[in-house]
Amino acid sequence: MISVKKLTKTYINGEIITPVLRGIDMEIQKGEFVAIMGKSGAGKSTLLYQISLLDKPTEGEVIVGDVDILKLSETERTDFRLRKLGYIFQDYALVPELTAEENVAIPLLMQGAHIDDAKKQARQIIDDIDMVGKYTNRPNQLSGGQQQRISIARAIVQQPEILFADEPTANLDSASSEQVIELMHDLHQKGQTIVMVTHEPEYTKYCDRIIYLEDGKIVSNDYKINT
Repeated sequence: MISVKKLTKTYINGEIITPVLRGIDMEIQKGEFVAIMGKSGAGKSTLLYQISLLDKPTEGEVIVGDVDILKLSETERTDFRLRKLGYIFQDYALVPELTAEENVAIPLLMQGAHIDDAKKQARQIIDDIDMVGKYTNRPNQLSGGQQQRISIARAIVQQPEILFADEPTANLDSASSEQVIELMHDLHQKGQTIVMVTHEPEYTKYCDRIIYLEDGKIVSNDYKINT
């Protein structure tokens, strides 16, 4: 599903050169639930952003499916993200002026769906994540955990091939975090490919594999032995 070769990312600010990723090689298979872990500054989120088309690496190769994403134009990258990928962020990234169903419907509307059809699908997804009746609530009328569940609904409404999650439990209490991880586990059980950045080992319990980064390099890339 994802193949990465000799991936580097270096930030340049005047004369200051900051290498963040230093020659990453890795593969993620279809249907895997993979966690990317490491200390603060190890390059976890930077790696996620390179492989999810939210940023461009300095050097290297990233193949998603059968597409060399670094050869895509900006328009093609936008279209690829919209059709193939879903995103969950730690700050939820919901539009505050829109209701829950309107936030979830956004990807469908961007693909050209009629607003009535988009809202119908949005309500079904909201039902599926056990938030029946929250359709017209705005983000400020929802708890942090509920907002994150709505952001997951938005990420999966167009049935993405890959779901990327950047610290999805970072701003949540333990109970809400558990609900979010359980929801992601349910998606994985249905065949969803998931790549998640996290710094909390307890939230990797459902992952198939953990990739550890240290100073921009992979130091461990092992399948878990579940007991």
